[in-house]
Amino acid sequence: MLPPRNFPPRRPRIRENVNEAIRAREVRAVFPDGSVEVMPTQAAIRRAQELGLDLILIAPTAEPPVAKAMDYGQWQYENKKKQHEAKKKQHIIQVKELKFRPNTDDHDYDFKMKHAIRFLTEGNRVKAIVQFRGREIAHTDIGRKLLLRFAQDLTAHGTVEGQPKLEGRNAHVIISPIKKDKDKPKEKEKGPGPQGSSAPPSAPPPSSSPAQ
Repeated sequence: MLPPRNFPPRRPRIRENVNEAIRAREVRAVFPDGSVEVMPTQAAIRRAQELGLDLILIAPTAEPPVAKAMDYGQWQYENKKKQHEAKKKQHIIQVKELKFRPNTDDHDYDFKMKHAIRFLTEGNRVKAIVQFRGREIAHTDIGRKLLLRFAQDLTAHGTVEGQPKLEGRNAHVIISPIKKDKDKPKEKEKGPGPQGSSAPPSAPPPSSSPAQ
């Protein structure tokens, strides 16, 4: 029978920036009743624990650091919820592939063109691929012309990343969406000023002649 192993006792997990883990000597403590007070950290921890709460550091870079008395589990839940919402708003750029053959007809070409426009409008990159089979590899120039035509037809929606490349039996080109200048302020339309007004000056009112 094997002797029991003596594992070292597990260290208690320290919750960072909570209660005794707060290293600042004093904090600007915020309590549930709305009161805010700059006080020693230990005193703030005791007051929070008297309320059945934890003292959580929410602004460690402030001067002094800001700590809030609240339930640690509720704070964790709110943080995870905020991270989840932020992740949902983030757009992950994907590379959408569209495959052609050297003899692709106009109907299939237009169908894939519409897909490419939608992908680029959504902020994704498009990888157009021409696949050569059998003896078609001897006519790579046809595939290259097709890719250049495809990129040219998408100039209003994307920009080409380099020239078409041949890798094995495939030729491809990558098209990136056009970046929109969101931060560029719109110029306000300026109306004609008093000096630049093209309207003719108003005629003075006719003077009434005295009755004779």
